[in-house]
Amino acid sequence: MKQAERGRVTVSPPEDSTELVHKTVDAVYRSDSRRILATLIRLLGDFDVAEEALHDAFAAAVEQWQRDGVPANPRAWLVSTGRFKAIDSMRRRARFDASPGDVMDQFQADAKDPTDQLDESVEDDQLRLIFTCCHPALAADARVALTLREVCGLTTEEIARAFLTVPPTLAQRIVRAKAKIRDARIPYQVPSQADMPDRLDTVLHVIYLVFNEGYSASSGDSLTRPDLSGEAIRLGRLLMELLPEPEVTGLLALMLLQESRRVARASPEGELILLGDQNRLLWNQEQIVEGSTLVRRALASQRFGPYTIQAAIAVVHAEAPNAAATDWGRIVGLYDVLLGVGPSPVVELNRAVAVAMRDGPAAGLQVIDAILARGELTDYHLAHSARADLCRRLGRTEEAKASYKRALILTRQEPERRFLERRLVELG
Repeated sequence: MKQAERGRVTVSPPEDSTELVHKTVDAVYRSDSRRILATLIRLLGDFDVAEEALHDAFAAAVEQWQRDGVPANPRAWLVSTGRFKAIDSMRRRARFDASPGDVMDQFQADAKDPTDQLDESVEDDQLRLIFTCCHPALAADARVALTLREVCGLTTEEIARAFLTVPPTLAQRIVRAKAKIRDARIPYQVPSQADMPDRLDTVLHVIYLVFNEGYSASSGDSLTRPDLSGEAIRLGRLLMELLPEPEVTGLLALMLLQESRRVARASPEGELILLGDQNRLLWNQEQIVEGSTLVRRALASQRFGPYTIQAAIAVVHAEAPNAAATDWGRIVGLYDVLLGVGPSPVVELNRAVAVAMRDGPAAGLQVIDAILARGELTDYHLAHSARADLCRRLGRTEEAKASYKRALILTRQEPERRFLERRLVELG
């Protein structure tokens, strides 16, 4: 088909060719857009400028690849195109600004196309982006939002929906985080070897926060949010590929082992099923095998931390053919090791539950009562739910009712609420 364009006749590309180019651009966007963005942030020095350049580059690809064909290295082409479009845009704006600023000076100082070293630097660019989004100078909620937005590529609406907030609020959180990075001159770089342990802990914490919200939603109608746990696992795989430290391996193992149980944790109607009542045939064996292999690798390094120990506990559960065969003595021992590495009242609570399974509900209840007496878990619904269950097993019905009611007040997740309500009905 022919069409007139600015006084000349051109031939439109065949329909199937146009569709093929669109599919190619879409595929490159899905596979490489976050890596391209990471490199553009390094080259341009600004999150928003880089995002605009990314979109401009893909828009140009749709047009030019139909005319000129798909380049041999699409990622390098997109990085180069995005960078030069950003430079042109800054130059146009600078004509109307007597003080173009540091960013313009940076562009003018280096007009060389940087893509010759692209393959060698892209992995570092991704690491830089992860560590920048998870910088300890940012607020904890901002780190999570910025990581999901810039590293994982989730939209503001998707992140807001996952964390039950409105998009404008989430957007402001991301804007403030970017402003903090700019105003505080937070360096876009991988930390030095001396700073790596503390900074890596922050990155791992952010990834695990995302996973936890997906594996056991803090509120709402659903027990789990597979999109979030899936993103956390994807991010864990990326981090392990870029930085194969033992504790990175341990975190990925922990997420895989916990995720392996997700389908069995709820009935088809969405009702909560406790670990001991789950159908273990529904557990994902591929994830269990991969997670167990990663745990052994991390433990063999002798440089593991709390995530690896938690993963080792998950392996004990995975190895048991049924709930009755679980080696609770080994689990208590691992919790003792975990408390030595990173003591916390939540770890103490989990250990108390394991003690109850090993030594009986009275022994576990004594430990939980001591934790609650300190006041550290007064508003933690799982502590009261665990106490209620032990009281129920001991026949202390009135205490069980009181603890179930306290847990019911504190929980914000509907499947957990329904589970607690059923327990109260059972107790009369």
